[in-house]
Amino acid sequence: MRGKVLNHVYEAIGHTPIVRLSRLTQALEGEIYAKLEYLNPGFSKKDRAALAIVEEAEADGQLSPGQTVVELTSGNMGTGLAIVCTAKGYPFVAVMSRGNSIERARMMKALGAEVVLVDQAPGSQEGQVSGEDLRLVELVTERITRERKAFRADQFNRQGSVHAHQYGTAKEAWEQTDGHIDAFVDFVGSGGTFGGCARALKALKPDIRCYVVEPRTAPFLAGLEVTNPNHRIQGGGYGMALSFVDDAALVEDFIQVSDEQAIAAARDLASKEGIFAGFSSGANVAAALRLLEERERGSRILLTINDSGLKYLSTDLYETEV
Repeated sequence: MRGKVLNHVYEAIGHTPIVRLSRLTQALEGEIYAKLEYLNPGFSKKDRAALAIVEEAEADGQLSPGQTVVELTSGNMGTGLAIVCTAKGYPFVAVMSRGNSIERARMMKALGAEVVLVDQAPGSQEGQVSGEDLRLVELVTERITRERKAFRADQFNRQGSVHAHQYGTAKEAWEQTDGHIDAFVDFVGSGGTFGGCARALKALKPDIRCYVVEPRTAPFLAGLEVTNPNHRIQGGGYGMALSFVDDAALVEDFIQVSDEQAIAAARDLASKEGIFAGFSSGANVAAALRLLEERERGSRILLTINDSGLKYLSTDLYETEV
């Protein structure tokens, strides 16, 4: 499809390349395969889920022509939905916490979305979205959905979030690596990427090990104590149950990554591999590097580069003097 003229921009979603992180792993036994999801039109992996959710809703009649689409977002899903909805002719309302980087809101608005920003919960820190912040965003999202008789994209529950990666991301990665994958790591937001990729990879190779990555201070899914929900790894670690990650048979283990480790890995990814990505991509890389140093020594580990570092220029992720 990429070799032909496309009729719509959403047809460019998916079929992203994989890069071996050869410089970061040169002193280690094993390899890391990074699937560059930031090369989607909206600069994130969420473009896939946005397209799958909308097209599945169109197919089963839940989404009518011209109907408004509404969704809670940290920015990436909203950007994907803004692209898909604009190209397909649906009005779109993105509801987002003020704790997320402002670049995302500006990008969604530029793409035709109506953006509703929700104040953070008392005690929350700017740039650090907690589960409580997300619950406040959910209340506003529910109200707008009712008032406008809108279609709720509902990325945390609609199966399109899983199918996009089960039949897209994982299938592509398997073909690109000729099936040479031993493990998969994923920093979990809605859980769709982990749920979809783990299901597909396990079906292809049952002994593949799939690891859930969480913030060190908010390891809710691992069943450990949440000592600080206000971590800095945007886009996940919300301290809430996730239906897409509730199959214990898919989860080899849970890996905790600190804010500092995620930031350092993101910066190394940029300065040593030339891959400019965000916090959650850094968390994935930090987790994979630790696994290669320990229990997955000699393995070939797959991960996704979730979004572009351009979405974090107002944060201190890449703070530097110019």
